[in-house]
Amino acid sequence: MAGDTGMAGKVALLLWAQTLGLAGAQTTQLLVEPPWRPAVLWDRVTLTCQGLGTANATTWYKDGQRWGQQGHDHITVTESGTYTCDRPGSGHSRHVKVLDDQLVLQVPTRTLLEGDTVTLRCRCRQGNPVSSVFFYHEEKELVEFQNGTELFLSHLQLHHSGRYRCRGWVNSRVAQGWEDSAPVTVTVHVPVANATITLSPLAHQVRAGDPVTLRCSVQVGSAPVTFAWRHNGQEVAQGPLLELGDVNVGHSGTYQCVAANQLDSHQALSPELVLTVTSQGHMDTVVAGIRWALLFLVLLVGVIVAWHRWHRVAARKHQERPSPEPLATPEEGEILYTHVVSTKQAQRPSCITVPQERQVTYTELLGLHGRPCETSDINEIVL
Repeated sequence: MAGDTGMAGKVALLLWAQTLGLAGAQTTQLLVEPPWRPAVLWDRVTLTCQGLGTANATTWYKDGQRWGQQGHDHITVTESGTYTCDRPGSGHSRHVKVLDDQLVLQVPTRTLLEGDTVTLRCRCRQGNPVSSVFFYHEEKELVEFQNGTELFLSHLQLHHSGRYRCRGWVNSRVAQGWEDSAPVTVTVHVPVANATITLSPLAHQVRAGDPVTLRCSVQVGSAPVTFAWRHNGQEVAQGPLLELGDVNVGHSGTYQCVAANQLDSHQALSPELVLTVTSQGHMDTVVAGIRWALLFLVLLVGVIVAWHRWHRVAARKHQERPSPEPLATPEEGEILYTHVVSTKQAQRPSCITVPQERQVTYTELLGLHGRPCETSDINEIVL
């Protein structure tokens, strides 16, 4: 029992640290000392309100009504009832019950996870003795102790969750007989496990300016689950998403997410993700320029080759064209010219003028003295 008390005390301190460090949206916590629920009035019960803002801003409520203990972050309870507190920056806490019944069943305030061991204790008012204690789970009798008052549950599983109560023989100055405790709800949570990081886009090497988002998720874990992000070992953000935006070289490095139940010390670490961001600097510009130059060179070579081929084809066609047939020798009597005009030019003999109505044969033309006239001046020549 002492071990449970010490462990619960340490957990109570750790719960607040977990909430401050990991919770994406902080909530007001109401811690109880001794760390058992429900609390009992015959213990010296202290309630501590922790949340955002200063202690002077704390507001206390008892049984749903505003209570007079304002401006203090902790109080000592002197009356039974249901207590809550409020801090302006983080809101209302969960309620804590303080009982003054003849018989009370108590469980530790810490979060119970699969595999844990927990002690349930049945207590009589003012520490009076109780005997013949029965423990019930969902109204099913579990065990009877003639002299014992504590029930140990080891290796907790989800099926251990539910409502528990105890019944015992009370022998005190004010009461003697069978008493039943109020039922207490026990909830066994699944510890977070198998945290993983999903990268968007799905590439561990990205370019500067690309938008990058990391998402953390767990395969198992009871809500509420909180997430924290580490970059190169340093915590940088909370929440399931880490939006890096348009990344630069400074975003390169290792990333890891830490998942935990909000009110529990168990954590799940994801495998490290290595992100490499490449810069778009001078080298990228040079490479792009070389690519364009090569493309232009290829196009230019293509044009030259096409022109050369066209030129060769044209030359081959010209060579293959048939030569014009030579002029046939005029036959005798064939008319070559129809009109011959005599003209005078410097240092040149006159042409032979033939009347237009006369036809000149080729033989006669050869026998004439002087230079023959231009063909355009000859009317008709008969061979």
